Amino acid sequence: MNNPKIKIQQTDLLSDNWYVLNKVTFDYQKEDNTVETHVREVYDRGNGAAILLYNSIQKTVILTRQFRLPTYLNGNETGMMIEVCAGLLDKDNPEQCIIRETEEETGYRLSKVRKVFETYMSPGAVTEILYLFMGEYDATMKVSDGGGAEHEQENIDVMEMSFDEAFAMIETGKIKDAKTILLLQYAKINNLVS
Repeated sequence: MNNPKIKIQQTDLLSDNWYVLNKVTFDYQKEDNTVETHVREVYDRGNGAAILLYNSIQKTVILTRQFRLPTYLNGNETGMMIEVCAGLLDKDNPEQCIIRETEEETGYRLSKVRKVFETYMSPGAVTEILYLFMGEYDATMKVSDGGGAEHEQENIDVMEMSFDEAFAMIETGKIKDAKTILLLQYAKINNLVS
């Protein structure tokens, strides 16, 4: 945060109930050297990681389904979302996080994963960087039924389906989650399951 064209004037805490919501007042120097003052709300929930589990021999993927309140409040009638496995880093590095989350949510224990890229998912309001991974799975890696950590009230359904079925769900609108769409498209472009 050493950009001389940006000067943070004030940060006001609005909420720290679940994560941190701040109101930030800052000066922004434009290309013509004039300065504008902006006020923005910024939500800091930490960084996260997500993974597409795929089986290149069976041509299948593992996805999850769970209730997401924000989608329900914004018109998703059931509030249920189909997504890749994901979670917040907490204090782990991205690779450790996604290996832990994979086992908690899907019941598959992975020993290796491959980072494909990282992205800001909603850079206008949320600080989160999301690290995206691919991981190959097979039946020998299944150690539990998954479903998420009970103390986190996740209630996750684990779904195994053909890659073609999952990819078609993007077009039909059954999959509307950006990280899931990105990872399915990555798998398609790179012929990982075709």
